[in-house]
Amino acid sequence: MKREDIDKVISILEEEYKRNNAPVVTLIAERTKEPFKVLVSALISTRTRDETTIEVVKKLFKRIKTPKDLVYIPLKDLEELLYPVGFYRNKARYLKELGKELEEKYGGKVPDNIDDLLKLKGVGRKVATLVLSDGYGKDYICVDTHVHRIVNRWCLIKTKTPEETEKTLMKVLPKKYWKKINRLLVSFGQRICTPLRPRCEECPIEGYCGKCF
Repeated sequence: MKREDIDKVISILEEEYKRNNAPVVTLIAERTKEPFKVLVSALISTRTRDETTIEVVKKLFKRIKTPKDLVYIPLKDLEELLYPVGFYRNKARYLKELGKELEEKYGGKVPDNIDDLLKLKGVGRKVATLVLSDGYGKDYICVDTHVHRIVNRWCLIKTKTPEETEKTLMKVLPKKYWKKINRLLVSFGQRICTPLRPRCEECPIEGYCGKCF
């Protein structure tokens, strides 16, 4: 893919996105505009299907609205609320610790900077950048497996790790697209540009793709 094609490709993907379901964390961000719920949803969604995650967070957020709620809810009750997400017992323990950490170190607020977010237990760069972009509306590129795979498959860049992809995309992708590239490519990657058998015959941007498999 040539850099001069980026605007056209993003425009096509935006039209595709409107016709399909948004990634679960983005959907929650759009509905709530609350960084805390974006953070919790992102942590819950790892290794879990979106359909399962959305049903679980609907139940969870009826009871858990602040970090303090995580502190005081009994662990067993939290585990029951998180079932059937993947590794729900581990995630329940992480969320209990997260609530305590947010209360004690950050006054019950989710940090709005990358350094403090990365200090939180269980929070890696993907989750941190997602909170900043979707939760706080800041200009960050959230690179997950879909973003990393697809932009390399396009031949837009050539990188080996998500961290390297984030840094390189910041150089080639116009800043106006930083916040939206994740939700566009997650949706696209779940339906069309899948990991093992991409549906190139159905791809609306096949003519722009370098097919660097």
